Amino acid sequence: MADTLYDTDLIIIGGGPAGCAAARMAASVGMHSILVEPDRLCRNLYRIPALNNVLGGYTSGPELADSIVAELKSTELCRLELGRRVTALHADDDGVSATVDTDTRLAAPYAIVATGVGPLQPRDVAWTTAPDGLALPPLWEAGADDAEGRTLLVLGGDRPIGTFLRAHPTTDTRLLVAYPETDAYKTEEIREDPRVTLLPVEHLTLTCGEGAQVSAEAVGQGGVRRTVTADTVYLSIGNAPTAPPGELARGADGYCPPTDQHPRIIVAGDLRSARFQRIMTALGSGSEAALHAYYATRGLSARE
Repeated sequence: MADTLYDTDLIIIGGGPAGCAAARMAASVGMHSILVEPDRLCRNLYRIPALNNVLGGYTSGPELADSIVAELKSTELCRLELGRRVTALHADDDGVSATVDTDTRLAAPYAIVATGVGPLQPRDVAWTTAPDGLALPPLWEAGADDAEGRTLLVLGGDRPIGTFLRAHPTTDTRLLVAYPETDAYKTEEIREDPRVTLLPVEHLTLTCGEGAQVSAEAVGQGGVRRTVTADTVYLSIGNAPTAPPGELARGADGYCPPTDQHPRIIVAGDLRSARFQRIMTALGSGSEAALHAYYATRGLSARE
């Protein structure tokens, strides 16, 4: 793959915080990049109503997202390919090629993969059973109008429940949080909220009721069964990696450890591991990935 065949200095796959940070950092050191994102930039950030773990005084996801997007669009060194999805990724000694869903093939010396994660569905975990084909929304997509005066059945006890409650401190709602005992530690921050009813289960079978009502049979410790009903149901089970097809090394959990990849493929953001899924770590990871590519194209190490 000769230099004359390169379309850009860097291909960035994924337009979340990590991918956008990578594009902005690349531009700051004079690198051209092409960023491929099937949706809008920072899509998930726009759905997070409250933030408490970022610098800069940002208190909501949309506020931070607007800032990131404005920063990225202020540079002419990044070409955006929005509404496009990478369908194949290949790396060799000369560079990386990425094929998008228009059958266009992009080539560059390096690629950053920052496609992040998506919500797990009931079918993805052993402790729930749900109707075939059922896809539920994550809790962080719910707004005050969705919750006011309603009972929400929440599957899983992951951290976004606390984020939701802090974002809607005066909303009159009731959350029935069903979770396996192994995830009890995740519910510590919500145990004292009077709007929360914790429902530890060994198994939960979700059924669809009439209209908007849902019901589920919960099997607790000792095989005790109870039926719970709610106005609607949301997910807080956790996330699964959404790596693009192609030559990415994946662990048993589906994540893509950076140290296992081809030298010309750099993994950034939430796709690296489930351990550090925070906005600030994604921003830093994306920026570091771009610098990694910058130094590598010049035959330098990060220490030089």
